[in-house]
Amino acid sequence: MKRCDWPKNPIAVKYHDEEWGVPLHDDQKLFEFVVLEGAQAGLSWDTILAKRENYRKAFDNFDVQKVAKYSDGKVEKLLQDTGIIRNRLKVNAAVSNARAYIAVQKEFGSFDKYIWAFVDGKPILNRWQENSQVPATSEVSDAISKDMKARGFKFVGSTIIYAHMQATGMINDHLVSCFRHKECQL
Repeated sequence: MKRCDWPKNPIAVKYHDEEWGVPLHDDQKLFEFVVLEGAQAGLSWDTILAKRENYRKAFDNFDVQKVAKYSDGKVEKLLQDTGIIRNRLKVNAAVSNARAYIAVQKEFGSFDKYIWAFVDGKPILNRWQENSQVPATSEVSDAISKDMKARGFKFVGSTIIYAHMQATGMINDHLVSCFRHKECQL
């Protein structure tokens, strides 16, 4: 079975084969990816995948209402948790992003409606032959990043947003030779 080249360990293979590139429309899971992609900035995705379960425990299973209410004391407790990336800026961003996320939900009815509107509600289907062709950003990720920053989100640069789009199926960047390319088409 041929797959994309990037998954190099069992956790990454499972993630690639079951989640990556599948169109996601669940607001709680979308918030999870906002937090995880922000935490990943400057690190490998493998590092984040290895800590994902710890993040779920530490961040109340990504309940956006709970995360938005985290106190300074809760942030300090998170900064002592060796199961997550203990970077103050990233932890604080998760909390402020939860507040911005809720504002988006109120304005648009859901974060799903907001984010998917940038791609007219359907995934962008790319047809890359090799990993070197896959970009780190796009005009769409640039636009989403700019809009999210204007709404107060942190750690949402274009590269992070492009990765978010890949993870949540807004873009199908599976290589055409990968068995998941066709499976992730709608």
